[in-house]
Amino acid sequence: MRGGRHVAAVTDASFDLAPGQCLALVGESGCGKSVLASALLGLLPGNAQTAGTAHLDGVELLTATERELSRSVRGRRIGLVPQSPAAHLTPVRTVRAQLEETVRELTGAPKHALPAAAEQAAARAAFPADHLDRHPHELSGGLAQRAATALALVGDAPLLLADEPTTGLDRDLVDRTVDELRRHIEAPGDTGGTGRALLMITHDLAAAERIADRVAVMYAGRIVELADATDFFGATGPRHPYARGLLDALPDRDFTPIPGMPPELGDLPAGCAFAARCGRDTDVCTTAVPALTDGTACHHPLGEPTAAVHKGAARA
Repeated sequence: MRGGRHVAAVTDASFDLAPGQCLALVGESGCGKSVLASALLGLLPGNAQTAGTAHLDGVELLTATERELSRSVRGRRIGLVPQSPAAHLTPVRTVRAQLEETVRELTGAPKHALPAAAEQAAARAAFPADHLDRHPHELSGGLAQRAATALALVGDAPLLLADEPTTGLDRDLVDRTVDELRRHIEAPGDTGGTGRALLMITHDLAAAERIADRVAVMYAGRIVELADATDFFGATGPRHPYARGLLDALPDRDFTPIPGMPPELGDLPAGCAFAARCGRDTDVCTTAVPALTDGTACHHPLGEPTAAVHKGAARA
């Protein structure tokens, strides 16, 4: 950044994802979800620095060249449903033309088969065939979202990265879209196998509950909880206070907002970044952030007796 400052947009993010599985990455805006996705695709800004490893299908993504990413990763190994589909679509070409071009490039389909293939691709994302000859500016936000989803599904990539794939959709279309994403990852590929993987970045916890196998919760650039979806959404519930707060804020649950606002990534407090908004914080929360032990990065995860949490704490 200016003045030689550095901002840790994502720190110590660690997870794996197997074919046939969906990992939902959730958290408030600005917590680093989309930055993590951009790192996997080599789409970070020029002043960004990465460290660590990200292996996919025999490719090390963080050190791959732009040539390798553009020719063998984007669209082929990783399909992207972008967060801002209106900006992702080419404004001077119809949706049909963009689908046909993508089908030709990724599947090698002959010219005579492209119209039917484009219509089939559109149908997978519930994009209406009578809108295929429209330009992006003639589409609603929901239709643009479905067009972008159709483009992402064309290559049948081993990993589908969906960044807010249900934005602008009504509830019925949300369910239909995420169900199609689930069918996409469970269907065997052209050479068989056990399916494809889906990393879904979303604020829609109902959509995550519908299709996710695991849930990763990000806060202030860190994954603070990683849990099986059945436990996360079930009777066990999240163990990190922030993750529990996200669920409690839902209208069909307690409808109770989390107090305060997330900290700026350039001005993180010492210790736990959530401490100022947490009702379980003690003096120990100002010390180093704990590792993601047993799926929860918290000094006082839910499930500990309250007395044990506050033992030895001196608070005004």
